[in-house]
Amino acid sequence: MTEMVRKITLSRAVRTMQDLFPEEYNFYPRSWILPEEFPLFVAEVRMMKENDPAWKPTFIVKPDGGCQGDGIYLIKDPSDIRLAGNLQSRPAVVQEYICKPLLIDKLKFDIRLYVLLKSLEPLEIYIAKDGLSRFCTEPYQEPTLKNLHQVFMHLTNYSLNIHSGNFIHSDSVNTGSKRTFSSILYRLSSKGVDIKKVWSDIISLVIKTIVALTPELKVYYQSDIPTGKPGPTCFQILGFDILLMKNLKPMLLEVNANPSMRIEHEQELSPGVFENVPSPVDEEVKVAVIRDTLRLMDPYKKKKKDNLSQPSEPASEKKEQLSEGGSTDKLEHDSSKNPEASLPSPCLKQVFPKYAKQFNYLRLVERVAALFIRFLGVKGTTRLGPTGFRTFVRNCKLSNSNFSMATVDILYIDITRRWNSMGMDHKESGMCLQAFVEAFFCLAQKRYKSLPLREQVATLIDFCEYQLVTLDEKRLVCSRGITERRPALITCQPDGLHLTPAHHAPLLNRTAATNKLADYRSHRL
Repeated sequence: MTEMVRKITLSRAVRTMQDLFPEEYNFYPRSWILPEEFPLFVAEVRMMKENDPAWKPTFIVKPDGGCQGDGIYLIKDPSDIRLAGNLQSRPAVVQEYICKPLLIDKLKFDIRLYVLLKSLEPLEIYIAKDGLSRFCTEPYQEPTLKNLHQVFMHLTNYSLNIHSGNFIHSDSVNTGSKRTFSSILYRLSSKGVDIKKVWSDIISLVIKTIVALTPELKVYYQSDIPTGKPGPTCFQILGFDILLMKNLKPMLLEVNANPSMRIEHEQELSPGVFENVPSPVDEEVKVAVIRDTLRLMDPYKKKKKDNLSQPSEPASEKKEQLSEGGSTDKLEHDSSKNPEASLPSPCLKQVFPKYAKQFNYLRLVERVAALFIRFLGVKGTTRLGPTGFRTFVRNCKLSNSNFSMATVDILYIDITRRWNSMGMDHKESGMCLQAFVEAFFCLAQKRYKSLPLREQVATLIDFCEYQLVTLDEKRLVCSRGITERRPALITCQPDGLHLTPAHHAPLLNRTAATNKLADYRSHRL
């Protein structure tokens, strides 16, 4: 998880989703990766300025893997990027700066929202019903050449602003330089803002971001977690940093895999002499997050709940709205039947799979990752070798007279070499998931030229899954025949394949796969 939420990795994952679903993933600023995309950055900025002479952009440069505002700076032109020094050894992401944030008391602020990824298989996501609002300590002005370097005006990082003479430690959750997010929502509500809409947009942002990260997480998951191990095997508390724009649209700034859980701050009593002072705001939010994470993950409580469970009523077919309104969600148990009834009401709200129906259509790359994992071959590996890639193409029947296996090899070499030359730290040789996704997109574009990219990819996924289900059934039938006729030493190897039972579950039911493929074909016609 630490690797997945680094600025470069997150940007790549979201960019892939932006290629497929540009309207759904417009909550992440336009980004470029340095130094490899510096020429592209210069060219695209020049082109956008030529198309719109009135556009006066500002960009923010963030070192990959940096934290607490370290190394971040603002620029007005690509030529201002500090290419010298350690950029080669410490890559960075440059993003279009959000110049019109929502202001409270004339100050810019961001939101730290805590998200529990309870399980990856199956995917379960919870969001804390309250978070932290962290304020800058100088009144905000839109960036100019004169104020670009005023970090207390532009950067919301707590670790930076705490060193400002204007930083206000407060005993109230409603005032000071760090407040609860609920206090901001209450203030906005008093001005007529639709708070349910704000929460709905934030929940959507969180789910879509985790959907973007899930494919590669599953590649690493399968390399560490024993196959067939039942139930959740790990969890993570994430810190989502979100900025509200002036029009109340939430924008994702970054995701932290190891958010601070301190509930005190340092106060300087005299020069060089500090003491830790309790922070009521941090305690209000963070204690509840830790407490309810432990309640959710407690296996003894789960077992007790199973023993006490009663037949439940049928679930309503009505589509739920993504809002914070309504009754408080229960933490997978009836609190009236166990000692937890004395604890405060839960602060963690389940948002997935609760709203899964509204977001499952976005999980295309996750299905591509399932194909990638199937052909990895060796337990514990996260990279696909040339033989595995050829087997994928052959088993999915993707080669033909216009796309020979020699062309397949060239595609593999070109894409793998380019990804491995990006200076990324990797312990294995071969094709990483991002490279496989790029190759898959290339195959989809070659095969279904007349369709938009999203439909190209979806159609090729359906085709591959159908071919693999068919292959699995052939293998199963043949392996049964071999077992039944073993005394006669009769073997069966259609298509030149070694017909042994599959060591994985079929990707799709054959009938469902056939129906989906027919639907796509009729749609194209």
